[in-house]
Amino acid sequence: MRAALWLMSLFAVAVASALLAANNVGTVSIFWTPYRFDVSLNLVLLALVVILLTMHWAQRGFTALFELPKQAKRWRLQQKERAAHAALLDGMAQFMEGRFLRARKSAELVLVREKSLLDAGEVLSHAGSLRSVAHILAAESAHALQDSAARQSHLEAVLQEPMAEHSGLRKSLMEGAMMRAARWALDDRDAPESLLWLDRLPQGVSRRTLAMRLRLKAARLAGEPSQALDTALLLIKHRAFTAEAAESMVRSLVFELIAKTHELGQMQRLWARLGEAQRQSPDLAIQAALHWLNLKGDPVVARAWLKPIWTKSQSNTQQLSKPQLLKLVQALDRSFTGQDSAEEREWLVTIEAAQKANPRNALLQFLSGRLCQKRQLWGKAQVLLSQAALALEDTGLRRQAWRGVAELAEQREDLPAAMQALKKAAMD
Repeated sequence: MRAALWLMSLFAVAVASALLAANNVGTVSIFWTPYRFDVSLNLVLLALVVILLTMHWAQRGFTALFELPKQAKRWRLQQKERAAHAALLDGMAQFMEGRFLRARKSAELVLVREKSLLDAGEVLSHAGSLRSVAHILAAESAHALQDSAARQSHLEAVLQEPMAEHSGLRKSLMEGAMMRAARWALDDRDAPESLLWLDRLPQGVSRRTLAMRLRLKAARLAGEPSQALDTALLLIKHRAFTAEAAESMVRSLVFELIAKTHELGQMQRLWARLGEAQRQSPDLAIQAALHWLNLKGDPVVARAWLKPIWTKSQSNTQQLSKPQLLKLVQALDRSFTGQDSAEEREWLVTIEAAQKANPRNALLQFLSGRLCQKRQLWGKAQVLLSQAALALEDTGLRRQAWRGVAELAEQREDLPAAMQALKKAAMD
């Protein structure tokens, strides 16, 4: 398109010049005593154009001639700058190949060439960023070579770079260096140092997925399950883990926290921190309820935690495994006190309905019998516990069922039956 426009313009100028020259009959008289010269106006105009063009090209030629030393200097500096960038690319390639010693040498060569540019009076607009990248690459290579002194030296050089031009890029490089330092400390199994570096990050950077992953690893290494749990829950919100991995991680962290909790207030705060998905987890809810009861907590609270799990187990028998059902029954059994409260009466009705709907379920027989025993419903308790003791697979529950039968026999003053039940409990 541009060529066509130039061609059309050239034709227009040629046509205008031809029209002007064809009708131009003027002359120019030049007096040079004692001579007189009469020259065509067209020739004068042509001569002026030629003279102007000659002077223009002569000026450009002299300018180019005098610019040669500056161009030569600029070319040499450009070659040094290209060599510095080539060394940086070579160092990155060597690092990715696992040649860490060569990578560190290439990074140090970048710093040498950048300094030579500075000494020559050439200040690159991105000099600070170039030095920072080279220092980070050298520090990474030193870390891979287990040279902590060199790594620390390069890291300090990155952090001491002034925030001048390209402040956004420099800020990103500094934040990246701090996250690298946290990872290096984590590799050295120095969890407090890693957490210290992560705490120095700005709030927005510390909530990035990479930073939170590092914090999670550091917190677990430092034995801080509470901080690790908070970080894991944030990562789950960001969908940083698969559903299976997230469930397994949270379960292990909560189990660890439960084991370290020795106060009822701490236990309540821990339960409040969990999301709805974690509260619906059978393993977590049962373990939390058992630990709550071990701390002499209110049984009503434990049953409130267990109620969703109980509802889930009754709506679909495949929801819970046999070990989970066993632990659920044990937790519920421990939570019942036999008090004549509306909440326990409601549980009695619910458990009896479940047992009648599935009369051959030994666990339901045991749970219903134990609750009847605690509420002093001796006849029902005797029948249910006797049936459960014959069908239970778990030794501990079977022994407990026989002891319950023995206690009921003693209340009826049936000593032979009580001795026989105790004998069977001892044999288990």
